[in-house]
Amino acid sequence: MSTAPLPIAAVVYPPTLDVGAVMRAAAAALASRGVAVGGVVTCDARDAPDESCEMELEDVSTGARFSITQNLGSGSEACRLDPGALARAAVAVRHAIEDGAELVLFNKFGAQEAGGSGLRAEMGLAAARGTPLLTTVAERFVPDWQTFTGGDSTLLPPDVDAVLAWWQAVSTARK
Repeated sequence: MSTAPLPIAAVVYPPTLDVGAVMRAAAAALASRGVAVGGVVTCDARDAPDESCEMELEDVSTGARFSITQNLGSGSEACRLDPGALARAAVAVRHAIEDGAELVLFNKFGAQEAGGSGLRAEMGLAAARGTPLLTTVAERFVPDWQTFTGGDSTLLPPDVDAVLAWWQAVSTARK
């Protein structure tokens, strides 16, 4: 009896790696192969405004970019995540799921998702609808990811070829 590959995967990365580059390259490679990819990925850090904490996401379906951080002023130590912009990311992901994306990308499973918020509900929606999903998980959040998925996910190295091989196995098993 063969086991089908799990349609839920996370690229696990160390703190020093720009994993967004891996996700952007994987999204481009998959789209060039005709895969209907949806969701959000982190934009190239060089394209972000001048503040190093600024985070911009790109809707891979439309190419629209939007910041998900807010300027709280110098010296602020509060969370810079903009709840309204995060809602925009959630809408982009929900549209991808509802519009029939074959694969939905999530920029990351991080502190927000580990704590029960962020894009966690949208990840659950994709899984519940049977839509394969791919995200990134920093090494420190792997235990939280494993708890969230019940251990039922594929952990991938931060390598585009590994993502493409996983997708090939998933898409072949779904046919």
